Parts: sequence; C-alpha cells; structure tokens
Amino acid sequence: MYTLNKKIINLVPYEPISGTYDIRLDANECPDNLPEFIREDIKAEIDKLAFNRYPDPMASSVVEAFASYYGINSALVTAGNGSDELIFLIEAAFLEKGDKMLVVSPDFSMYNFYSSICEVECETFVKNDNLDIDVDALIEKVNSDGIKLLMFSNPCNPTGRGITADEARRLVTSVDALVILDEAYMDFWDQSLLSEVEKYSNLIVFRTASKAVGSAALRLGFAVANETISRAVKAVKSPYNVNSFSQAAGAVIFKNKEYLQNRQKTIVKNRETLYNGLMELGNAQEDFTPIESVANFVFVRTSQAEKIFAYLKSKSIVVRLMGSYLRITAGTGQEVEQVLNSIREYFEVTA
Repeated sequence: MYTLNKKIINLVPYEPISGTYDIRLDANECPDNLPEFIREDIKAEIDKLAFNRYPDPMASSVVEAFASYYGINSALVTAGNGSDELIFLIEAAFLEKGDKMLVVSPDFSMYNFYSSICEVECETFVKNDNLDIDVDALIEKVNSDGIKLLMFSNPCNPTGRGITADEARRLVTSVDALVILDEAYMDFWDQSLLSEVEKYSNLIVFRTASKAVGSAALRLGFAVANETISRAVKAVKSPYNVNSFSQAAGAVIFKNKEYLQNRQKTIVKNRETLYNGLMELGNAQEDFTPIESVANFVFVRTSQAEKIFAYLKSKSIVVRLMGSYLRITAGTGQEVEQVLNSIREYFEVTA
C-alpha cells in the first residue's frame, strides 16, 4: 500500500478565514477594486487573447510594464505566479543538498514552509524584543553558520517594521550568501533596493501586484536581480508559469501609474489614521500595544487578542489573529473608522 512520505504526511491545506463579512482586514489586501476605466481597458485586452495558445513564456508585456512603472531594466525582471512560486523555485533551484538557509522570526511563514518541502535545512534568527532586526548580529549569524541563502520580508509581514536601505546595503555587502529581500510592502515605504540590484552579485528583490497594486486576484509576483541571477531564474522556472489573463491585465494596470500612486498615498494615510487611533486606545489600556508600521497594516500586541478577534468577528469584521497579536489591515477610511469604533466598544463592554 502506498503511503505519503514523512515531509508531507501531516501537512494540512492552507485555510484562510472563510465566510462572508462586511469588513475584511485580515489579508493585507488593497481595500478598493480597480476603477471602471481600468477594468474596461483590461476587458479590451482580454478580448484579443488567443485562448488556444500558450502564454508568452517570458510574460514580456507585464514585465515591461512593471519595469517601466519602477524605472528599471526589464531584462532584470522575472515574472512569477505570485511571489510564492518564486520563493519555492529559488529555494529548490539555488540551494543544493546540505546547504543551509536562514529566515528571521517573526516573518512570512512560507519561507520556512517551502524549505521543508525542498528538504533544505532552515535556521531561524530571532528578532529583538522590539521586533526589529539587529543587522550586525544577523550578518554574524550568516557568516559564522555558513548560510547560503538569507530570505526575509522588508518591510516585514507581520510586524510592519523594516530595515533602512543603508542597513540593507550593509547586510548584502557583508555576507557571501544569496540575499532575498521580499519587498512586497515596500510600495508603502521609501527604503527599497529595487533600482540597485545590478550593483550586487548576491541580491534578489521580490515585488508583488497583490498589495499596493491592488491585484491579488492575478497572482503576479516579480523577482528582480542582476543579469546572471535573472538568467538562472528564467532558466529554472516553468515555461508558461504566468497565464495570459494575468499578463494582459497586469500590463494594463501597471501603465496607470498616476492612479496607483495616488491610491498608495491614500492607503498610507489610512494606515496612519489606524495607527494613531490604536495608539489612543493603547494609551488608555495597559495591555494593548500597537507597533509603528511602514506597511499597509498595524500589528498590535495584547493578551486579549483572541477575545478582541472574536468580538470583531461578531461585528462582521475580520482581522488576523496571530497568538498574542492582531494584524489589522488599513482598509478604506470608513473601514478604519469602524474597526477602531468596534475595538473601543470592546473595551467599554469588558471594562
């Protein structure tokens, strides 16, 4: 009788919060759908698709639109079926048997998850009590432990904290390992190394269309690196990894630079409103500590996390429960106001 191997036999499928809620602030998605004028342009491009043909293997149209949006060389960009595909692909292809990779904690859980599937030894560097990375200690860990791949999100999901561009440069230039900076949330900050990848032999920067670009439905991720690394990523990826719908839609969306940048500013404004409102609550509560964020969400430490989560859910509002933390996405202005009011109500009810 066939049995599953030990690395997958106990795995369970990922199950996000299911059900219908009035306000969803649990997945760090963009709160607004694309406007009608962009959706009409997308429909026009989809009408041109040849459904009987495979997609462009290099996803040229969306890669060029992405590169133009960020002002970089399109030859340095590889498109993926979401950043998840690129994470798995690079861990599987760029590491060999016996190699070690390093992640930080807390951080995006899929980095570690995919390492177990790839049967790569993965070590963990724990952040300090303020949820920040001690860059000097991280450099020491990478060099002393013979780490071949270091991967972490900057800004960080779930904390919303980040290291500056200067700190990132110092890190990249101080280690021999391949460094992957997952900049999925960097559209909400200004400390990117995206435009500098050609300077380094050991850097890959990830970007996504799922956050500030507001296109999580497309599952579009991008790896940006020097020509040597980019050529290798293109060589090991699946030939037709990004479907024609996502390529067509993504190319249209990235061309709307003014709209995307204005919405990005609105999201940052709403995040600040959310953070300031949570800080007011924290000042009135001993056990409620919001963490200042440079992403599109706010991380809150409280021993009442589970109770607050349940209370919000009863009000048809969902956020992300993470142990003794809540991660709350910055939604629309109205959504931010409603979640703040509901948390205030919780404390009034339980006082």
